[in-house]
Amino acid sequence: MEKPIKFALLGSGTVGTGVIKVLKENAHEIAARIGAPLELAKVLVRDMEKKRPQLANICVTDKIEEILEDPEISIVIEVMGGLHPAREYMLRAMEAGKSVVTANKDVVAQFGKDMFDMAEKQDVDFLFEASVGGGIPIITPLKQCLTANKITEVMGIVNGTTNYMLTKMTECGMEYDAVLKEAQEKGYAEADPSADVDGLDAARKAAILASLAFNTRIQLSDVSVEGISKITPMDIEYAKELGYVVKLLAVGKDSPEKGVDVRVHPVFLPMDHPLASVHGVFNAIFVRGNAIGEAMFYGPGAGSLPTASAVMADVIDVARDIVNKTFGRIRCTCYEEKKLCPLEDTKSSYYVRLLVDDKSGVLGTIATVFGNEGVSLKSVVQTKQSVVEHAEIVAITHEVEHRKILCALEGLEKLPVVDEIRSMIRVENSRG
Repeated sequence: MEKPIKFALLGSGTVGTGVIKVLKENAHEIAARIGAPLELAKVLVRDMEKKRPQLANICVTDKIEEILEDPEISIVIEVMGGLHPAREYMLRAMEAGKSVVTANKDVVAQFGKDMFDMAEKQDVDFLFEASVGGGIPIITPLKQCLTANKITEVMGIVNGTTNYMLTKMTECGMEYDAVLKEAQEKGYAEADPSADVDGLDAARKAAILASLAFNTRIQLSDVSVEGISKITPMDIEYAKELGYVVKLLAVGKDSPEKGVDVRVHPVFLPMDHPLASVHGVFNAIFVRGNAIGEAMFYGPGAGSLPTASAVMADVIDVARDIVNKTFGRIRCTCYEEKKLCPLEDTKSSYYVRLLVDDKSGVLGTIATVFGNEGVSLKSVVQTKQSVVEHAEIVAITHEVEHRKILCALEGLEKLPVVDEIRSMIRVENSRG
């Protein structure tokens, strides 16, 4: 058994506490798997006065220099969160010759290139398994286990807050505002829930997943984003009647003709799709490759111990490299520059719900507008929703370019018989 490999922890919150617990409980097994014990040397905190019983007998500091300038520390784990100063601390750690492990999706999504460039320049490791999917292994499979494949699609439920909310709306018929309040009370949603409910958290993860899956750099600004705030219990009820469930999905598709398409939005998902059965705060990522076919990775997408599990798995990988004196076996995998598919060129089926005048000829008029814009209707039904002197119409289209559905909706808005376009949600039908 070699001498201990020392590491430092930046942050001692939920994930940091989980890392300490996993190390204490599994120290013997971890040492055996590495060939050397791991030792937590120092922890960076913001407030030295705050009592932290989990850090008893561990050196605590509020000065990053005490970690960066310590030659015995080989690995730095960043679990502070946020862009700054986390980005700067990680770059400085690698510049000092230390490998870095992070759970920080914000930094990886927006500054991944900086991180990989520094790791390669300094010949150290930069690993980030915990940045997507919490305890679900997905980064390593995309970078290693599935590299014999051409990945054509990666699609996932990657935000537990919104999945919990949509699950409650589906199972209990709750309104959006009520279920958001409940999610906040249970600690699943922040006081400011915008990053979750507006789809921004999922968009960061979508950028990371698509970059890895398609071997091209996807920026956060390349991701089209739509949240769940406009989803109503009525939309969810219609979805059930039509054989779907409503999920907020991160979607990445790679088409040789159109390019890479990455987006986050609510979707009508067929009930027989593997992702349709993912409920509550759980996450899952569905992958389609030309050799493996279809695969799905499922599990807890957040939480202290699940996320710490992913963090420590990366730490063990780095420690093995230290023992074997090898680094950077898998560098940045974004070796291609693929074109992006503009949002207006993306294709999907759509669910459209309209409030119209309740009189003869309206269905024909609506169908004509769709047809004039090249939108083929799969089904059109008048619902049983009771509205005085009005009727509610639900239409499902065949697959069509996004620009055409937008033109059709613009045409419908101009019709005197159309009082309101209540919903437009994509319908996911792809299986194989």
